[in-house]
Amino acid sequence: MIITNNIAKNNLDNYSNKNNKISRDIKNGKLFRIVTGLYETNPNTPGYLLAGSIYGPSYISFEYALSYYGLIPERVNVITCATFNKKKKKKYNTNFGTFTYRDIPEQVYPEEILLKEESNYSYQIATPEKALCDKLYTIKPLSNYSDLENMLFNDLRIDKDEFNKLDFNNIIKLSDLYHSTNVSLLGKYLRRNLNE
Repeated sequence: MIITNNIAKNNLDNYSNKNNKISRDIKNGKLFRIVTGLYETNPNTPGYLLAGSIYGPSYISFEYALSYYGLIPERVNVITCATFNKKKKKKYNTNFGTFTYRDIPEQVYPEEILLKEESNYSYQIATPEKALCDKLYTIKPLSNYSDLENMLFNDLRIDKDEFNKLDFNNIIKLSDLYHSTNVSLLGKYLRRNLNE
């Protein structure tokens, strides 16, 4: 269970020095520090369940989500998350894993996010379509369909069978919201493929 510093202190009404008690609980393995002011009671909690509590608002996206959905073959160890209006990237190295956070455009942020529940935790993750658009948003601008295909299927190593299972209409709808060369190019590419 995730516990904030305030919750931890509220549970310690009988102690005069609450900070010392929290420090002892950490030393004795009753509490596990995630980041400053945030603790977990179970050291085996998977990191992705904690991502939204570490820095937010945020949701899991980019490479971690692409791997989660089987769109890329690699196992991704860094839990990659999307934010908005934060202006700079953040990185946290914790005992529960490494977490990175980076902005996407505010107008697209609330679209295509799934709320999942697992073991009394809840977390937010992009749909596969949104995760792909988020990833393309972070890549330097591509010039044409050939560059796009090369980026998708060679550089990112997107699985073509999984790619073809995506909801292309969802991506087309999203592509207008990013104001990104790459995401717009993907939208046009999919429109062309749908019309063939």
